[in-house]
Amino acid sequence: MSRLRQWAAAAKREAAVLRLAARDPRVPRRAKWLAVAALAYLASPIDLIPDFIPVLGQLDDLIIVPGLLWLALRQIDRAVLAELRSAAESDADH
Repeated sequence: MSRLRQWAAAAKREAAVLRLAARDPRVPRRAKWLAVAALAYLASPIDLIPDFIPVLGQLDDLIIVPGLLWLALRQIDRAVLAELRSAAESDADH
């Protein structure tokens, strides 16, 4: 159970990082677009693999969305990303 909580906490932190990255002018547009694409795919009623197909229908959401978010984070310079993560952690502490 602790692994699930750790994963959830990490996902929450990364969501805060992406929220801060959306407003940061140092973040490339393609990173912002990848994050928007992930959120749009998640909210869209249209899936690449329909949800009525057992297992695979839900797996596409669990693979595509995190994959797009991972790609978005990879587009951000490491120093900027470290600064954004630090800012997200300090926001969470307050």
